[in-house]
Amino acid sequence: MLVRKPGAFAHYRYKADLFPSHTFRMAYDELKRVHSSSLAADKQYLRVLHLAAKESEAAVSAALSQLLNSTQPLTLVSVKTLINQEIEEPSVQVRAVDLSVYNSLLHQGAL
Repeated sequence: MLVRKPGAFAHYRYKADLFPSHTFRMAYDELKRVHSSSLAADKQYLRVLHLAAKESEAAVSAALSQLLNSTQPLTLVSVKTLINQEIEEPSVQVRAVDLSVYNSLLHQGAL
């Protein structure tokens, strides 16, 4: 609801509850620092918060932390880019099973 009415965020009674972690609070403070108006910062933060609810709070938190510790600007686009980066999956090699061993057991009547 607040995403559609970001102006209500400034006076929201449970505003403190909209910071799931210290990282989110630091991100909001950074957005307020770089934006010319509080409304613009609120809009960006609410979109980031919505992304966390929709995708993964942990992934968004990690992206925010990375952005706060870098020179990249903190924007919704930069957060999305970081959480959508493909994580390189480890290479797994499975050897083919030699079924002739089982066939020989069947022929010997062991099973």
